[in-house]
Amino acid sequence: MFKGNMSKLLKQAQEVQKNIEAVQNELSDLIVDADSGGGMIQVKANGKQEILEINIDPEALDEEKEMLEDLIISAVNKALSKAQEESQEKMNAAAGGMVSGIKIPGM
Repeated sequence: MFKGNMSKLLKQAQEVQKNIEAVQNELSDLIVDADSGGGMIQVKANGKQEILEINIDPEALDEEKEMLEDLIISAVNKALSKAQEESQEKMNAAAGGMVSGIKIPGM
């Protein structure tokens, strides 16, 4: 009986691994948007937590240098956080909740 359960568990683990690999391959297609300064700074990132695009409203260039830097940092951090959160949700779903609360490397 133990042998049968172990075989079943191994099969489930292999299926979970396949699902996770499939989601990891799809993460570059997951795009999130974030902004700061009332939309003066807009950032797009993908599910692999790579910044794809930064748009700066021309009016933002009238701000002080330090303020503009803070707005960019804020928007980038929001985008990366959002990407991480959505990626983790997709990974948890792929693993059937088995990785809930576990940080997956690179996520």
